[in-house]
Parts: sequence; C-alpha cells; structure tokens
Amino acid sequence: MTRSQAREIAVQILFSYPFNGSSLRELLAEWTEASFFERLSGEDELYETPPGPDERDYITRVVAGVEEHLPELDSYIEKYSVGWEFGRISGMARAAMRVCMFEVLYMDDIPNSAAINEAVEILKKYEPREIVSFTNGLLGSFIRAQGHLQ
Repeated sequence: MTRSQAREIAVQILFSYPFNGSSLRELLAEWTEASFFERLSGEDELYETPPGPDERDYITRVVAGVEEHLPELDSYIEKYSVGWEFGRISGMARAAMRVCMFEVLYMDDIPNSAAINEAVEILKKYEPREIVSFTNGLLGSFIRAQGHLQ
C-alpha cells in the first residue's frame, strides 16, 4: 500500500464516521485490519493490499489528529469557503480538506503541495469537477493565508 492509498483510507474513515454507529477509534481499528481488506479486495483496488505498519501508523495519526483538531479544521473550512455554507460542502470534500489541513499544520514531513494535490486527486474519484475545483481553491487560499507556502 502506498502513502496515497493510506491517505485515501483515512479520508474514507473520516467520511464514513458520521454515518456509522461506531466510534472513530473502532472504525480505525476495523479499517486497518487485514480481514477488512480481504472482504473488500474484489470490489475496489484500494483494498487489494492491507496497510503495512508505516501506513497503519500514518492512518492512525491522521484520523486521531483530525478528530483532536476537528473544531479548528472546520473553522478554517468555514473561513475559506467563500460563497459556500459549511453544510453545503459534501462530506467527502470536508474529509479530504480536514486531512490536508491537518497534514499542513501538524505533519512537517509532508510538503504542502503534496497534501493539496493528494486531496484533489482523491476527490476526483468521488466528486464532480465543481467540488474538486472549489476544494483546490479553498486549500490554496488556506495555505497562502496561513503562511504555509512550501
């Protein structure tokens, strides 16, 4: 599994959380088990290979970090979502933006351009072009305004 795939798994966990009766920690444990990937491997190539130790650590760090900083991350989304109300932004776009913003703010080993590019690429698989463009613009504004240009 690649870092990009691990990032997409983290986004999917964060997206699915509001629709699931489990805690975020329970979802995280379930979604990083090899048996979970075995069940889904034929349905989606993302699940062909379970995460190794490094990918599992990354997924755990991102999901736990987003959970810990959720109010802060959502305030940035609201601040930079010019012309869009927070509730109008799709759950998948919010999840991808949260992951990207967490990486920018709290994971110095990930270049900001990579964090934005990965969020945009993930959303291209799930969202219409309008949402992808909106997300790209919002994340660019966030990085410029926060002084996190790399």
